Amino acid sequence: MASHEAPRVARAALLHGIYAIVNEGAPDPLVIASAALDAGVRIVQYRAKRGIVADRLRALRILTGDAGALLIVNDDWRAARAFACDGVHLGPDDNGFLDVTPVRAALPDALIGLSCGTIDEVRAAERMDVDYYGVGAVYATASKDDAGSPIGILGLMRVASAATRPVAAIGGIGAAQLADVRASGVAMAAVISALASAPDPRAAAAELVSGFRA
Repeated sequence: MASHEAPRVARAALLHGIYAIVNEGAPDPLVIASAALDAGVRIVQYRAKRGIVADRLRALRILTGDAGALLIVNDDWRAARAFACDGVHLGPDDNGFLDVTPVRAALPDALIGLSCGTIDEVRAAERMDVDYYGVGAVYATASKDDAGSPIGILGLMRVASAATRPVAAIGGIGAAQLADVRASGVAMAAVISALASAPDPRAAAAELVSGFRA
């Protein structure tokens, strides 16, 4: 069972399946996270581009801890440490992305994920002490302003083939795209609008969990 006290190896064992990303703002990230966890999702990332809301992150820590799920913080490794989260995900503009050494020193038992869009970026990341990669954008997406041009399934397969660590595909992934993403061999499929825009987030999450397992 995962918890905020679990060692790094136990946390890494949960890096598979649907990876739910909840954005600060509307819809309520607690509602989306709760629905996803109820449906069997075991990885939740909190993304707050305008700054961490402490009460929200505390509540997410409780929700994910009770569910035996991972809580990853986007961008801010100091917040991940302060709130005893399971890890941090870093993109090209984030502190620690080019050299995770100080992040690893601060978070020795936590997970570190890096965003990678090319084979060269994965190869550079392979030389660092990280745990997984977020690869994309696979499809066009409006959920991330910095997603870049889509690389498609073939691009995903090429980039992921350079990785020796788990890969989370990201970008425009919903139920209709899940079979192709799963067939690419990646460990995880990250979703944002597939849950946040769904009339019934729990039903949407359950469909994604079932589809990925299939």
